[in-house]
Amino acid sequence: MTSENPGPWNEGNPVPLYVITGGSGSSPEGFNLVTLIVARAAPDPSMQPEQATILTMCAYPLSVAEVSAYLSLPFSVVTALLSQLVEDERVEAIAPVPVAAYPERGLLEAVIHGLRKL
Repeated sequence: MTSENPGPWNEGNPVPLYVITGGSGSSPEGFNLVTLIVARAAPDPSMQPEQATILTMCAYPLSVAEVSAYLSLPFSVVTALLSQLVEDERVEAIAPVPVAAYPERGLLEAVIHGLRKL
């Protein structure tokens, strides 16, 4: 085998991840592991298989971590695929509910003091 003739195609060779993402290396969307993904369109026969699979499995909300696990793809690859789907308005990304901020200590002490006066 030479660089000009790499030999026959081996079905066991993994597909490079940059081929799956279309060469996209960055994700403009702010995805994290718990961002929920919901499909808003049906898969198109001309789509990449991974994107079609995402649309099929996200008929009900799934987190990005679950999508990544089901596809057996790294988080960065899944976010690149999801970014394109969000841009094409085929999926909706739902941000996780923010953690509630703890009230200030002074406020809690004032409430306790008020309750004791009752």
